[in-house]
Amino acid sequence: MPETRLENLGGKMTAVISKSHGFGTDSLLLAAFAAPKKSETVCDFGSGCGIMPLLWCRDGLCKSITALEIQKDACAQLEKAVELNGLSQKLKVINGDLRRAFELLPLNSFDLVTMNPPYKAPGAGAAASDEAASIARHEVACRFCDVADAAAKILRFGGRLCVCHRPERAADVICCMRSAGIEPKRIMTVTHKLGMKPKLILVEGKKGGKSGVVIEPELILNDCSGNYTKRVVKIYGPYNNKD
Repeated sequence: MPETRLENLGGKMTAVISKSHGFGTDSLLLAAFAAPKKSETVCDFGSGCGIMPLLWCRDGLCKSITALEIQKDACAQLEKAVELNGLSQKLKVINGDLRRAFELLPLNSFDLVTMNPPYKAPGAGAAASDEAASIARHEVACRFCDVADAAAKILRFGGRLCVCHRPERAADVICCMRSAGIEPKRIMTVTHKLGMKPKLILVEGKKGGKSGVVIEPELILNDCSGNYTKRVVKIYGPYNNKD
């Protein structure tokens, strides 16, 4: 496992992060957008250091969570966080390929699947500096249609898939979801400041859902002074106000 450090998430919840396996604003926003209920069974694909499951556990959400991650070092970090936070009864870590989710996880059983996927198609943009970064940033271990197909197999009828992606990949996200039988139902764009182009999209789809999508109000990260907007402060919650 690479050199790690502890990150206080607020509410006495601690993440174990490293240079290769950390987290950013995208994951925090997706965790809030997915908004799992206390009674739901959730699977987080490509969980990395497990920031989203840890935030949900901090807030008392979800009945149980499975974190599926292909990289062994990231799994080791999350397993350490599970131990430190006493979450072994609620959060399960599986080292495996989401493309084999149908073999690793019970079918038609999850209420919610989430993923902060690699944003770049193979060969797009500058090459990553190492294998871990390449898997996190480029579709080398899976493509988005693999994500949608895997989610469709393990979600119950009416279950949700929530993801974030770059705006330029919106058509890919929507087409892959529909092809897998997951109907896009809710979309939110995210921008740095008012008047700027979106930097991120958050998309929710429902397995077996009827057509019809709601476009949520745009989420603006910073006000004209460069400070977080009230909506973002609320999303960050205890993490923004931690000791």
